[in-house]
Amino acid sequence: MNDEVRPAEGAGLRAGSRTAYGFNALLAWGGFLLVLALSATGSFAAAPRKGNVYGVHPDGVAGAWSRVCDTASYFTEWSNVVVALSLTLLWLAPGRDTFWRRVLRLDALLMITITAIVYAVLLAPTEVVTGWSVLTNPWQHIAVPAVTVLVWLIWGPRRWITGRVVLGSMLIPLAWIGWMLARGAVVGGYPYAFVDVATYGYGPVLRTVGGILVFGVVVALVYWALDPLLSRLSRPKP
Repeated sequence: MNDEVRPAEGAGLRAGSRTAYGFNALLAWGGFLLVLALSATGSFAAAPRKGNVYGVHPDGVAGAWSRVCDTASYFTEWSNVVVALSLTLLWLAPGRDTFWRRVLRLDALLMITITAIVYAVLLAPTEVVTGWSVLTNPWQHIAVPAVTVLVWLIWGPRRWITGRVVLGSMLIPLAWIGWMLARGAVVGGYPYAFVDVATYGYGPVLRTVGGILVFGVVVALVYWALDPLLSRLSRPKP
């Protein structure tokens, strides 16, 4: 399929879809912008630093830029921004269908799903949540993932996932891995303890992120398998 704009054939758009897309986009944008503003102003409670993870900044205004750059380098923020962009495009033009819109839609689903699962399994059990994080953590790791998946389950668009779209959806996660490792080599800090190259070395870290990437492919394949089933269920009965 090329990138020409054409009607969203088989999209399965239902009543209320545009409202749902808009609410989903606002929820994702709101969480991201709030976290960015709180980071810039140094409003988050300082957490004990474990290993070489993010968290060392000058006090006050002097540390605003480094705090914002750290925040923008978390996979959580990338996934929430991808959700926000994808759902904004759907809200603006729900009938518009191109290959890259399809890729972005699947990326929103698989990235926010990975965010929720990795947070629940690897991060939440040992994380002490205080201050503004009591609001922002469940917002970005629970509320946005739940709403994003629910909106897709009910409002689609349907029949957008293909093998080529699944392959394309790996580009943004790979870009995040490259950015996170390259930036970490420069600043000596990493977003999560399990990708702390300075502590564990590149081999173990690459195996870990490789495993998560494979899990992302599995998640994408699950959504692909569900797509035609949901399309049949949402088809009007004769």
